[in-house]
Amino acid sequence: MAELTVTASHEAAATHDGGSAPAVVRAAPAAGTALVKGVLLDIDETLVDLEGAMDRALREVSAALLPGLDEAGWTTFCRIFTRGSDDIYERYVAREITFAQQRVLRAERCLAHFGRAFASDAESATWLEAYETAQPTYVRAFDDVVPLLDALDAAGIAYGAVSNNVHDYQRAKLDTAGLQRIGILVGIDAVGVAKPDPAIFHEGLRLLGTGAHETVYIGDNPAHDVIGAAAAGLRGIWLNRRSVVLDPAMAPSVRDQVTGLGQVPALLGLG
Repeated sequence: MAELTVTASHEAAATHDGGSAPAVVRAAPAAGTALVKGVLLDIDETLVDLEGAMDRALREVSAALLPGLDEAGWTTFCRIFTRGSDDIYERYVAREITFAQQRVLRAERCLAHFGRAFASDAESATWLEAYETAQPTYVRAFDDVVPLLDALDAAGIAYGAVSNNVHDYQRAKLDTAGLQRIGILVGIDAVGVAKPDPAIFHEGLRLLGTGAHETVYIGDNPAHDVIGAAAAGLRGIWLNRRSVVLDPAMAPSVRDQVTGLGQVPALLGLG
């Protein structure tokens, strides 16, 4: 996923909060299934804790706009920005607005919830500059990422990332998070389409040098990352960090899920 972490279509995992899910759901492998030779991963909320970075940056740069806002209010503010503005982010993915514009529009939605607004274009531009400076400094990799990459390296399995954001922005994010070892990265600017379009997955396969039938894709968005990967011929694994309940209509199409990347090696038969 890209910067946004929510959606009925963009992030089912985040919109169906509540309940619990099995730690691992695994379908029986089909006869003759090839051994896994490649792993492709989503970036935001899979490899890096973008939501945490966004929350901290949003509070830092928006405090002057909402003086006296309590903890519950800030939680609401951040959740509107990260999980309640999927329609705005989809406009960016569709190239209807710029990346900067979608950020400002999301901030405007957050402020409007509290009866506030930017006083002028100059104020929104100042806010945007501050946010763009602060947010990258808070980006961190999840604790289970490096152990997974170590296990893949030990097993000789190639890996890379495929993301619904542009290459350079995501490259900087990975590097800031200490994930320079992920050398293969495909962004939406590589082929001009976003997940779940098969073309972006196929570009990842081309760079990885593996076939679709021997490659898995891991991500936190059931629709884009799991069902989309399957449509491209890969095996999709849903990373369900929040143990949320999947929409029943989607569940039959999401056969494998884990609640952490530490469960992936066993799921792939690596021990």
